[in-house]
Parts: sequence; structure tokens; C-alpha cells
Amino acid sequence: MKKQVTLKRLIIVFIFAIFVFNYIKQEITMKRIQEDIVISQKELEELKGKNSKLEADLKKVDSNEYIEKLARDRLGMIKEGEKVVNPKTQN
Repeated sequence: MKKQVTLKRLIIVFIFAIFVFNYIKQEITMKRIQEDIVISQKELEELKGKNSKLEADLKKVDSNEYIEKLARDRLGMIKEGEKVVNPKTQN
């Protein structure tokens, strides 16, 4: 009879230990997942900011004023009726 009681206690302790082990394992996993969520949220905010900047840049590049400025500065183009004035260089 004493062996049966000891065996039952041993089984109960073993089952309890399994539950405790699984609980600790789940807590560790949950903490890791929560840390991953925080990191992902920070990355998302950074990417949203970068996306907003890129959208603003795209709007600027698509504007007629910007295209005209590039044509004048890089390609040396002028509007009809304008005259090019080149400053004299002094030697």
C-alpha cells in the first residue's frame, strides 16, 4: 500500500513538473515574440517615414518646375525667346 501511495505521488510530481516546464517554455516563447513585435513595429515606423519622404520626392520630381530646372541646369536648355548670357572670365 505504501508503494502505491509513493508511486501516485511520484506520478503527480512528474505531471506537475511537466506542466511547470511547459509553462516556463511558453513564457520564454511569449517574451521572445513580444520582443519581435516591438522590433517589427519600430521597423514599420521607420519604413513609413522613409515611404513618406520618397512619396514627397516623387511628387517633387514629377512637377513641371523640377523638370524645367533639370532641363536648364543639366542640359543647358532655354525657353523660346530667351537669350543665353555667358559671363566673361578674367585671366
